[in-house]
Amino acid sequence: MRKDRKQKKGKRWLKVTGIILLLLVIGAGTYAFTVYKSLTNAVDTMHQPIEREKSDKRPEEITLTNKEPFSVLMLGVDERAGDRGRSDTMIVLTVNPNQNSIKMLSIPRDTRTDIIGRDTVDKINHAYAFGGEEMSMATVENLLDIPIDYYIKVNMEGFKDVVDAVGGIQVNNNLEFTQEGYRFTKGQINLNGDQALSFVRMRYEDPNGDFGRQERQRQVIQGVIKRGASFSSLTNFGNIFDALGKNVRTNVTFDEMLDIQKNYKTAAGSIDQLQMTGQGTKISGIYYLMVPNEQIQSIQSELKTHLEIEE
Repeated sequence: MRKDRKQKKGKRWLKVTGIILLLLVIGAGTYAFTVYKSLTNAVDTMHQPIEREKSDKRPEEITLTNKEPFSVLMLGVDERAGDRGRSDTMIVLTVNPNQNSIKMLSIPRDTRTDIIGRDTVDKINHAYAFGGEEMSMATVENLLDIPIDYYIKVNMEGFKDVVDAVGGIQVNNNLEFTQEGYRFTKGQINLNGDQALSFVRMRYEDPNGDFGRQERQRQVIQGVIKRGASFSSLTNFGNIFDALGKNVRTNVTFDEMLDIQKNYKTAAGSIDQLQMTGQGTKISGIYYLMVPNEQIQSIQSELKTHLEIEE
């Protein structure tokens, strides 16, 4: 039962950096000082450096001031007291300011792969349970054969506070359904935090399964970003930053956020979403997603090109 509950819970929400960056841009006006102060307090809380060996995928340190392409691993985690949890959402973003584009790859949590640092083959989302952000980054690096420069971890259950902090969101729902006591009709609908969480949890009534749920994830994320960028939300920035501070952890520093805002903001104008698929199978009674090597190699090549890494 607990496993079923975890599978119904989070995997959703990312591009949280985008929310922060958009607010930084807006905050340059009348509210600049107050916004800056609240933001720095939130970033201090969010900042969580990690200890990991230098990646052999990137021999030299990345320099954001030189507008070098970089990558981010976004982890959606269902954390509980005394339990680190698993990263039921794993999304890799590659950002290229020279092409003014972002590529976003969703990695299915059941993907069977080598767990780096554990000397085992398992579901990729178990890497976080075994070794936290460090093992997750190393495992994804090995799978995709690219450097993972940064991570952003989001507490799924608490992210509803972010939705409430921006005053709720609007989404375009293409499937009428009921979930956890809420009825979601087709068309444009408004959601508060609890409703948004239920909206993205639903899977079993969706004929597209996880793919349909991923589409709802993107709608909620885009709704948060849109509301976060509005002037009305700026007046409530204290609650927004407080919600981010409580539910987001990252190794991106405040200075690096400023560099990203300055040098990379145009990249958000084009987001290309990539999908990793495969064949479901059971091994010793455990379900895994087996992704064909040809598909993995194709994704590796596309991401390397976007990061301007030579094959």
